[in-house]
Parts: sequence; structure tokens; C-alpha cells
Amino acid sequence: MDEEGVTRTVPDQHPAAPDRATVRLALVVGGLILAVLLGFGLGRMGAGGGPATAVGLETVTDHTHPPGTGAHDHGAVADQTTTDAGGLSVTSAGYTLTPLGGAFTPGREGSLRFQIRDAQRRAVTRFAIVHDKPMHLIVVRRDLSGFQHLHPTMAPDGTWSVPLTLPQPGTWRAYADFTTVADDGTQTVLTLGVDLVAPGRYEPTPLPAPTSTGTVDGFTVDYQGTPQVGVNVPLTFRITADGAAPTVERYLGAYGHLVALREGDLGYLHVHPEPALVDGAVRFWLTVPGPGRYRLYLDFQVAGVVRTAEFTVTVP
Repeated sequence: MDEEGVTRTVPDQHPAAPDRATVRLALVVGGLILAVLLGFGLGRMGAGGGPATAVGLETVTDHTHPPGTGAHDHGAVADQTTTDAGGLSVTSAGYTLTPLGGAFTPGREGSLRFQIRDAQRRAVTRFAIVHDKPMHLIVVRRDLSGFQHLHPTMAPDGTWSVPLTLPQPGTWRAYADFTTVADDGTQTVLTLGVDLVAPGRYEPTPLPAPTSTGTVDGFTVDYQGTPQVGVNVPLTFRITADGAAPTVERYLGAYGHLVALREGDLGYLHVHPEPALVDGAVRFWLTVPGPGRYRLYLDFQVAGVVRTAEFTVTVP
């Protein structure tokens, strides 16, 4: 301290401290850089679209069971009272299948329109692409006849639509099979179901007797495997025409697609395919949640044409 009572810094003993103006300037510049970086990150997060505003389709890898593992237990028991079947309700896991009007006349083409809405009643627009499509729509009459596998298209507002003909009178079940993608990337696999009505006299068709052989358009399809309650077992389908094996082509990213529906409540079962042919045959893995009769629908493609072979299976 000098004679005036003022403390002075001795030059060259310590680095000079920045003045207040410099500190304020550094803080302002740093804040601007951080804001830009955060804005860019949020923009990237929002680029896929929120549930109510933007369309976003994302590719995911389907779950498959390792080839050659054989049957394995999924933790179910033979006398279980719960079911893993889907499509029994219009609402599940906070999502709702909401039809948007439309009446059907038997034998005439109509249009099915619907939205998938979240818990806040917003139309969902972000879906994963599974088997080459973001939405698989299965339609079948409640006697398990008239099977159709359709692929609706989605408008930017989340409204799905598809031309649909209900060929016979009766009550029909429509299953929306899809995977939603949340803003944080979380995926939810769901099958929601709703009834459709084609007015007129309804005479149910008896379910065909169980058989392991089916025919369609000159093709013979045989399957091997015995479905079991609560155990994942392989079902192997072999396709022939005039005693020879045709070239089975990939359809929707796989060599075949299998839907299983339970008689009575029309519970929908998710069936896993093998990614490649097994000795020229198409193999799936199936778990049934309880005893009863099931109808199997196998879609396969040969020479660019998709056909469906159907089977009845009784599980004791």
C-alpha cells in the first residue's frame, strides 16, 4: 500500500486478471454457442415429428428365434387363464384404434379409415416399418372365413385408409398390426382390433376339419409341427406344385407370413418367421396361449403372385 492508501499490483508477479467487460463478453458468446448447439439438437430430435404433427417411418429389425434352438418355454403353463393373444380390444398400452366412419355393403368396395391415437387422444404419426410396411391390416369374418391381408396408407394427419370389400354379410374383425415409435425412440408393438358390419342375413360357415395339408390355386402346402400351450415350437411349411418345389419368393421382406386366429374370441397371435428358407421350406415359431381351435393363414409368393393357404389346428 502506498502513501495514498491504495493497493497496487506489482507488474510481472502474476498474470493479469481479465476485466469485467471481458468476462461478460465471454459469458455472452458462450451462452450463444450453447443455445445454438441445443437448438440444433432439439431440431434433430423434432425432425422425425411429434405424435400429432409429422409423419415418421423408421426401419426396425424383427425379433426372430435363433435357428435350430428347438422349442423353448415362454414361462406359460398349460392351465393358464391369461392370454397373450392380441387384437381383443380397441385399446391397449395407452393406444386406441379409432374408426372414422364409413358403412359397408356386402360385395361392394368401400373404404376403411381410422387413426391410432395415444393417451392424450392425439393421432400417432410415427410408426416403424416392419416387414416392409408401417401398418398391416388383417380382415376376417367372425367365422374365420374371408381372410384378407391389406396395407393401408397414412395421410400426414395420421389417418389411415384402404379400399375394402366385405364379400358376405356378417360381422367382420379388422386387426391393425403395427409398431409405434415414441419421441425418445421407444417402440411399442401392438395389435388392436375392431368389428365391422356388413348388413344382411348371416349364415356362419363351419370351420373346416383339422388337416396338415392345404391346397390353393394348384399349389399344395404341407406343414409339420405340433402347436403347444405356452411353448414356442417350429411349424415348417413345404410348398409344391405338380410334385415339384416352386421358387418361393420374398414377400414383404420374408419368405412367408403367418397369421393365427383363435376360434371364439378371435385372438390374434404374433408368429415369428425364420429369416431364410430351411431346406426349401418356410419355418415359423408359434406359441399358443391356451387350448382350442385355431385357424392358420399362410401368405406366400410364387412368380410374383401372393396366395394364402389355410389350416385348422386343434390344440388340446
